[in-house]
Amino acid sequence: AQQRRVLEALLAEGARPVVAFEMLPAERQSTVDQALGASGGAAGSPSGGGGSSSGGATSGGGSSSGGATSGGGSSSGGATSGGGSSSGGATSGGGTGGTATGGTGGGSTSVCARWKADRADMAEGTWSGSVASCNAGDVTANGRANALKMVNLYRFIVGLPQVTNSASMDQQAQACALMMDANNQLSHTPPSSWQCYTSVGAGSAGKSNIATTPGVAAVDLYMADPGNSTTIGHRRWILSNSLGPIGLGTTNSYSCMQVIGGSGSAGKQWVAFPPGGEVPVQMFKASFSSLDQTGWTIQSDSIALAGAQVTVTDGGANQPVTVTQLQGGYGSKYALRFNPQGWTTQAGHTYSVSVSGVSQPIAYDVKVVSCN
Repeated sequence: AQQRRVLEALLAEGARPVVAFEMLPAERQSTVDQALGASGGAAGSPSGGGGSSSGGATSGGGSSSGGATSGGGSSSGGATSGGGSSSGGATSGGGTGGTATGGTGGGSTSVCARWKADRADMAEGTWSGSVASCNAGDVTANGRANALKMVNLYRFIVGLPQVTNSASMDQQAQACALMMDANNQLSHTPPSSWQCYTSVGAGSAGKSNIATTPGVAAVDLYMADPGNSTTIGHRRWILSNSLGPIGLGTTNSYSCMQVIGGSGSAGKQWVAFPPGGEVPVQMFKASFSSLDQTGWTIQSDSIALAGAQVTVTDGGANQPVTVTQLQGGYGSKYALRFNPQGWTTQAGHTYSVSVSGVSQPIAYDVKVVSCN
C-alpha cells in the first residue's frame, strides 16, 4: 500500500513509469543463448538502453520460440469458439465473437465480481534481495501470486485460459529485475559491463516484458502499453494464444515478466481488447494512460489484418476511429489498433465493432459497465 501511495504521488507530479519490450525471432534467440553461455556477453540488436521501446528487434517473420509465437506462426489446437476456460472457476468462454469466432470475453454476469475480487489485494509483496550485494533474492509468495492473478484477470476478461508461472522462469526473471534495478534503466540486451550482470538475467531480459514498476502494478501498465504505438507488444503477449507458463520477477522498483519460452496453445482465432461482452469502465483507466489513448486492439495468428477497415457505432451512430497496422511477432502474427477520434468510452454504452476487408469478417459488441 505504501509503494502504491508513493507511485500515485509521483504520477500526480508528472512522473511516468516506463515499459520496454523487445522480442527476438527464434533463429536469433538460439544465437543469443549460445553467446551468453559461451562468453557471458549479450547478443542481438540494442534496444537503446533505458527509456521506452516502441518496437524492438523484430518486425515479424520467424517461427515460434519455445511455444511463444515470435513472428506469430499459426497457433496449434485449432480455432475455438468463445475462448477456452476461464481461471478461478468463473464462467468459461463466453460465446462467439461475431462472424469469426473467438473474440468475446468471459461470462458477463461475473466480470464485475471478478474485477473487484482480483483487485482487492494488489500488494507487491516483500523483496528479499539487495542491489548493493547483487543478490536477486525473491519476492514473497503473495506478491508473485498477485501479479499472476492480474495476468489471469485480463485473460479471463477476453475469454482466454489462465496461465501458470514456472519456478525456473521466475528465478530467471528475478535475475532480470535485479539487473534493471541495479542500473536504473531498461534494456532487453544488457551489456556484460552492467552492474549485477549475469547471463541468466540477460537471457531473461531478451524474453521479457520489463518495467520500471514492481510486478503487480506492471500488469496494468503493460495492458495500457503507452509508448509502444507500433507494436502494443506487452498487451499482445499477455493476451497471446502462445503464452504460458510465465516467469515473474520483481524488486521494489523494477520487474520482468518472462513471456517467451512457454508452450501455450489457446487456439483462439482472434482476440480483441477490449473484448466483446461486458467490460469494466475502470479497466480503461487502470493505468496512467487510458485505452482510448493507446488504442483498442485486435490480434490474430490466422487472420491477416492488413487492409482491414474498422467501424465502431454507439446506438447506431458512427464513432470515428483511426486504424493502425501493428508489427507482427509480438504475441501474435497479425494485429491492429484503432483509436477513438473525438469520443471517449463511457459506462452504460455498447460499442459495436465490425471489421471488414479481411478473410473472416469480425464483429462484436463491447458493453461497458461500471464496477464501482
